[in-house]
Formats: sequence, structure tokens, C-alpha cells
Amino acid sequence: MIPDLTPIFARYEALAAEADALFTRVHDAYPQCVTCARGCSDCCHALFDLSLVEAMYLNRAFIAAYDYGRERSDILERAAETDRRTTRLKREMYRASREGKSPEEIMEDAARLRVRCPLLGTDESCLLYGQRPVTCRLYGVPSAIAGKGHVCGKTAFVKGAPYPTVNMDKIQDRLAGLSQDIADAVQSRFTELHQVYVPVSMALITRYDEAYLGIGPAPKED
Repeated sequence: MIPDLTPIFARYEALAAEADALFTRVHDAYPQCVTCARGCSDCCHALFDLSLVEAMYLNRAFIAAYDYGRERSDILERAAETDRRTTRLKREMYRASREGKSPEEIMEDAARLRVRCPLLGTDESCLLYGQRPVTCRLYGVPSAIAGKGHVCGKTAFVKGAPYPTVNMDKIQDRLAGLSQDIADAVQSRFTELHQVYVPVSMALITRYDEAYLGIGPAPKED
């Protein structure tokens, strides 16, 4: 049986609220640079993975909002197709690394890829906007990953100029900690459960049940 994970999800929601506050702070300080607006879905085509806590939180929100019906089926169909394409792209990146391409070059290639999020509606708005991942909440303001700066190409931030920058490594460390808390709470027999990262598409189609979480003894082989 899956224990109540509400306290962990509440801490995740607090972290998401901090991300919103960071975005607002930068937006208010540099309104001429942050160009995010309704109808812009540039960040909804980015390729990135979710930590366990984010994936499970998004999955829970999806089930609550779309427990049955045609719209749920349409989203799941898009998620399945997106996941197949994402898997192909990741294979290509892995092959490139085996052929000697540097991690930096591969990350730059990944940043240029365009993969439409299955939660992006026909009106170019997010179908689970209130529960969107932290990466989505901070897209559009300067950020740093492994010491390297990043910013949306549609913004008006001047390259090389000093701006408040969000340290994504620290945020990812906190997400990893929450994922570890989930693994500990469910007493998973999978020692690396907290290290599993998946794209939004896989988070939507996955069943986060006892079998996936490794709860209880391993099934006996016949």
C-alpha cells in the first residue's frame, strides 16, 4: 500500500511557490526583458526531464483533472507519441556521446530541439498550468546550470550583462531530496528509485503504483 505522500507534495508545492516568487522578482525588476505573455508557448517545446517528486505530482494532478473522457484519451495519445519521439532523440544523443561528442555540445543540441508538450492545448495554453513543473515556472528569466548561463531566446536580456540569475543546480538538489523522501516513505526496494528522471510525456502515462515504486517484496519467479 502506498503511504500518504501529501506532506512531501506540500513541500514540493512550497518550492514551486518559491520559483514563482523568483520569476516575479526578476520580471518586476526587468519588465522590459521578460517577454513571457499569454499565447507564447516557446518553453512548451523544450526537452527536459522531471525528478520523481515532480513526475508523481504531475501524474496525480493529471488524474484528478482528467480521470476519464475524450480529452484524457487525447492527452495520453499525444503523450505516447511524444515519448516515442523523445526516446529516439535520447538514443541519438547517447550515440553521439559514444562517438566522442562532448556533453556541452550534446546539451547545446538538446536545447535546440523542439518537442511539443502533450499538455499544450490547441489554444497554446498549458492544460495543467497551476501544477506545471519548476522548470516551466522559471523559463524566461536568466538561470545557471553547472555554472553556465541560460536564458530564453525570445527575451530581451543582453548577453554578457549582469542580471539576477536563478541557480538551477540548487533547485534540482532540493527536488532530488524530495524524491529521496518519497523513496524512503514508501520503503522502496529499488535503491535508485529517487534517481529516476522522466520527461513530461512519461510522467503522464506511467502508473505510479506499488509495483513501480518497489513496495513490498519482489514477486517470486515461477
